Amino acid sequence: MGHLLSTKSSLVPLIDRLNRNPIGLVDNDKLREILSLLFDEREAYVASRFPVLEATRDELAKATGVPAAELDGILESLTNKGLVMELPYSGTSYYMLIPGLIGFFEITFMRRRVDLPVERIARLMTEYLNERATDGTDQAREFFGSRTQIARALVYPDQIPVTSRITPYEDAREVIRRASYRAVTLCYCRHKKEHLGQSCRKGAPVEGICMVLGEGARFLVRRGFAEERTVEQMLETLDYARSLGLTHVTDNVREQPTFLCNCCRCCCELLGGVQNGYPDGLAKTPFIAEVDPDLCDYCGECMRACNVKCIGLGSPTGAKAGDQVGTSSARQDRQQRKRWAEVQANVCLGCGVCIPTCEHGAITLKPRDGYRKPPAQPMSLYARMLWEKGRLWPYLREALKRRLRVPLMWRG
Repeated sequence: MGHLLSTKSSLVPLIDRLNRNPIGLVDNDKLREILSLLFDEREAYVASRFPVLEATRDELAKATGVPAAELDGILESLTNKGLVMELPYSGTSYYMLIPGLIGFFEITFMRRRVDLPVERIARLMTEYLNERATDGTDQAREFFGSRTQIARALVYPDQIPVTSRITPYEDAREVIRRASYRAVTLCYCRHKKEHLGQSCRKGAPVEGICMVLGEGARFLVRRGFAEERTVEQMLETLDYARSLGLTHVTDNVREQPTFLCNCCRCCCELLGGVQNGYPDGLAKTPFIAEVDPDLCDYCGECMRACNVKCIGLGSPTGAKAGDQVGTSSARQDRQQRKRWAEVQANVCLGCGVCIPTCEHGAITLKPRDGYRKPPAQPMSLYARMLWEKGRLWPYLREALKRRLRVPLMWRG
């Protein structure tokens, strides 16, 4: 367990380093306590000296001034805790400081552990992520406030219009098939809730429901945070998640995604942000749900199913959106007397979770206007987010020093 670090010399350099990531961590007392419980004093110092790109042990020894033998033990501790990632490449081990979000906040709860005061950390993280500052400098704004989102929703492909088709990067099954490596892990959000005495209202489990992919998954398996799975096993888990009415969420990229979470409305931090004032905090699918008032009997099943709570009582205007001028007065009178569900368009993810719950076939997906294609690769996503936040130069400077060596994690 880390010592309680509260001095400027101990924690501020670490926070400054973490704030060079596409998503930083807003400094306050709760964050400092979280970091003090995760890092001991030596680890915090070494982590604060990490370059923005990955580094070898010799490069870190030079940056920190810590002798190699001592540094080995610190790096081993940091990787075992899920705070630093080790990446073997061409016979050399590279080390990368993992971001806070999406990063070691989640990894901390990806396994059962006794080396940390997890209940205290769970409460601190929950309070930290839900704090709202009057000047807008809170963690929610830092995470959800970018024009380019770090994650996106995926659509249930069997619910899309017959006249439409989706590309492989929009299909969770294809995301799994195309990954270079696959594993499952504990759901960070539900595990954290479990330590707060809460459980998923949709009955989703903590164990083995969320997925990690690619090189990051290999690291998590090596360090005991995840378990490797075959393609067939992953697809079975995906089908189980759909049977529970969960929304699939992955990186906002077309190639080399690193995770595929199966999210509910009551536990997921990402979907919670959408519900709590950041409707554009998660990138949407190319579709949007629409309810036909004539078919809807306002049973409420779609409202209970929606994982961002974007379905409510329709406005009794006498005509639904898209009705022609020639709609009969009898139909208008009928609509004025009945109640129906209506989708809040600016919030709807277009995932299709609500559609199977409607016995009358009143809900359909339609193409979304203004759909924004995801960035191609992680490098494109991170560069775009860093540019939007004015943080790109340190990465360019580091890459130029290394003769434009592409970061390992950005290679997938």
